[in-house]
Amino acid sequence: MNINRYLVKRQQEIIAAFVERTGWEMNTTKTGLWYMIYENGTGEKGGKDKIITLDYSISLLDGTVCDTSAEENPKSFRIGHGGVEPGLEEGALLLREGDKARLIMSPHLAHGNFGDRDKIPPGEILLYDVYVKSVQ
Repeated sequence: MNINRYLVKRQQEIIAAFVERTGWEMNTTKTGLWYMIYENGTGEKGGKDKIITLDYSISLLDGTVCDTSAEENPKSFRIGHGGVEPGLEEGALLLREGDKARLIMSPHLAHGNFGDRDKIPPGEILLYDVYVKSVQ
């Protein structure tokens, strides 16, 4: 438990330093999700049991792109039912249709200590750039 607390604290310090370097004005949640809506939409807001569809790009803080959705392959999921990263699900509750946002997630909110065993390395802090295409 102490090691995990230390790791989360250290990761939050790394994120804070990154945000300061970029000059982004970001907010944080109680879980440690950092978020910034940089273009406001006008559509429906995300909520439990709603289906959200978004385009995304996932990168490391050094800019290395790990994964993206193509315009023809957006990600859709029902909010509150799992099956996606906890940080992405939490972020979906903060967004509305048409929003463009950045979400920064420590491993405990993203792909954890093992990554996705494909494109996302283990134990990495991830930057999600998302565009909410629809909320239903």
